[in-house]
Amino acid sequence: MTLTLLASAAPTPSGSDAQLIIAALVGIAVIVGLITWLKVHPFLALLLGAVGVGIGAGLAPGDAVTSFGAGFGSTMTSVGILIGLGAMFGKLLSDSGGADRIVDTLVSRASPRALPWVMALIGALIGLPMFFEVGLVLLIPVIVLVARRSGLPLMRIAIPALAGLSAMHALVPPHPGPLLAVSTVGADLGLTLGLGVLVAIPTVIVAGPLFSKLAAKWAPVPVPALFVSKEEDGGEGTRSRPTFLNALVGILLPVVLMLARSVREAALPSATGAWVDLLEFLGTPMVALTVAVLYAMVFYARAGGMDRAAVSKTLGSSLPDVAGILLIVGAGGGFKQVLIDTGIGTVIGDAVSESGVSVLLVAWFVAALVRVATGSATVATVTAAGIMAPLAEGMTTPEASLLVLAIGAGSVFLSHVNDAGFWLIKEYLGTTVGQNLKTWGLMECVLSVTALAGVMIVDVVI
Repeated sequence: MTLTLLASAAPTPSGSDAQLIIAALVGIAVIVGLITWLKVHPFLALLLGAVGVGIGAGLAPGDAVTSFGAGFGSTMTSVGILIGLGAMFGKLLSDSGGADRIVDTLVSRASPRALPWVMALIGALIGLPMFFEVGLVLLIPVIVLVARRSGLPLMRIAIPALAGLSAMHALVPPHPGPLLAVSTVGADLGLTLGLGVLVAIPTVIVAGPLFSKLAAKWAPVPVPALFVSKEEDGGEGTRSRPTFLNALVGILLPVVLMLARSVREAALPSATGAWVDLLEFLGTPMVALTVAVLYAMVFYARAGGMDRAAVSKTLGSSLPDVAGILLIVGAGGGFKQVLIDTGIGTVIGDAVSESGVSVLLVAWFVAALVRVATGSATVATVTAAGIMAPLAEGMTTPEASLLVLAIGAGSVFLSHVNDAGFWLIKEYLGTTVGQNLKTWGLMECVLSVTALAGVMIVDVVI
């Protein structure tokens, strides 16, 4: 990828190059140390680290705080609304039974040989509208029940589903990480979504069904004695739920609207008329997700037997779950703004562009390094996006989208003992620490590297 930085857009550095680089390195080390050693919440760690970087780079203390606040506010304006809407839609899909319908329909029509591939599809579909933690909670019972009924090794079922979920979380908006990266580097959301899906497909295949064959040999663990099917416990087997088509339409609706807008802009950039204005409006991310939420409030709720009070309760209960994510994402935006205002980002960008190393590879490496150090994919994404933002100023629209995907790919590299998801999966699946590292942890490495390879290939093709 070739890169030309826009000198006119670069701020006046607040200190010497050496001072700026040292401030950035110390600031990142402080953030990592606060999160990993002192167990400080990532929001507070990012806030302290960002202000510290600003002061260390030569900004007045008040200016550093102002810079952080400006970045926090602009990020919440562009990303916070979308995260809230995504949380509402995901909760409606879950509470109405739409997620269960998708799972049951696909699993009931699959042969044992096809089940790993179907589980990868289920993980991707559930992961598309839902946050990772929510999707994981929904998937674990499905993984256990399907493994028990099919007789296949647990890892042949679990790894494909987790690969589909993780790939969507890392590569495809409207997840918080990709959304923030899109906003930070100024990428086109619809194009990033389309390229993200394109890269995610082969990534899920390699890290899911194919890698699961090795994972099953390395961790031949029995199916946990967890969860009882609805038929076995006489529970809500007859509860009304959305049809498969109804549930699928709601999931794909915002994707189609945003992609349609991007395709029109690329194929017919000079087109005018009422239909163009309508497509531009409906394809705006906030509008597309709002349409999806309204669709779910009507069609999911009606099919799931939810009255107005139930819908209101679902919408209200969806937001507290993402409060922490919103603060982390906003703090990441503040950190980015400090890097820009001090001129640190421009110095790093110049160093990278003069080194001859691929910008995409550098972005992946930075995100992977922060991910391994902190255990948080979101923190890895917001940190890497802030550092790489100045480099995006001279990029074409597709290149900026690929930069987002490279950051996303690096953000999921090697889940290990400092990642809460590592322990959650270990306890649910009943593996040892070593087995979990050889299965879930290594799967994340395979997924990350495969996604990076896909990004690099797309970069060459386009």
